[in-house]
Amino acid sequence: MLCSSAVQNIIWNNPVAMFDLIKSIYWEIMSYFVPEKMEYEITGECKKCGKCCNYMYSYDTYTPEEFKIMQFLFPSYKRFYIKGKDEFGNLIFACKYVTKDGLCSVYDKRLDMCKRYPMPRIHYPADLHEGCGYTVHKKKFKDYLK
Repeated sequence: MLCSSAVQNIIWNNPVAMFDLIKSIYWEIMSYFVPEKMEYEITGECKKCGKCCNYMYSYDTYTPEEFKIMQFLFPSYKRFYIKGKDEFGNLIFACKYVTKDGLCSVYDKRLDMCKRYPMPRIHYPADLHEGCGYTVHKKKFKDYLK
């Protein structure tokens, strides 16, 4: 894990890393002020399989360096680690606190994003893992006309 001086060296000695830092901060802030979010109806219940905690994507984190910067800026992100990449090169994240049974070992201390999962209002297309107990009902164009 990088210490703060290593993160500072990444940021200050590399203009691309500085730009990535600014971009990450911008998207993190904007995620709280997105004016147009799509609404979905979500039905079902959690099957406690742990897939949502073991295979996560970040909307705006593209490189391991950006992730390290985000962990430095937002210490609660230290609970996540990079598990790998998908077939498109997107980073896949996982939580350190998920047990083999798919349960959260720090359930009372989980993050707000975990408590609110799955979100009915988001700014990117909603998809859930295959076999998830929840179902996302996407609105069709005709639904917006009503």
